[in-house]
Amino acid sequence: MTRPATVPDLFPSEAAFVSAMRQLGFGRFEYLQIRNGELVLSPSPSAVRDIKFATPPNTGKPFEPNTELRPQVAEFFAHVRNVDAGEIRELEVRHGLPFSMQVEVAGTVPGTPQEGHRA
Repeated sequence: MTRPATVPDLFPSEAAFVSAMRQLGFGRFEYLQIRNGELVLSPSPSAVRDIKFATPPNTGKPFEPNTELRPQVAEFFAHVRNVDAGEIRELEVRHGLPFSMQVEVAGTVPGTPQEGHRA
């Protein structure tokens, strides 16, 4: 799969998830399913918001429709698009952007090429 570069390159589910990350601001999503290189958003994934006291709330402003994606977002979806079946156990979000994740890829054995990934 290709790495998205601009907002129009996103699948509808990816655009919806970008909005969800921006609204979350700081926190994590747990147990996100991946099927055929796309996030499964129904039912909605579990989100845990980090709240810091005495700081202004995140506004979650919308992204512009024809802008370039931030590198973190493009890299995140490039990883997702390369997984046939798997689960993101935890995706940490900071400033509304993906920061790090733990992902389980179905059908993998240590020391062998991962299914859904090209060498």
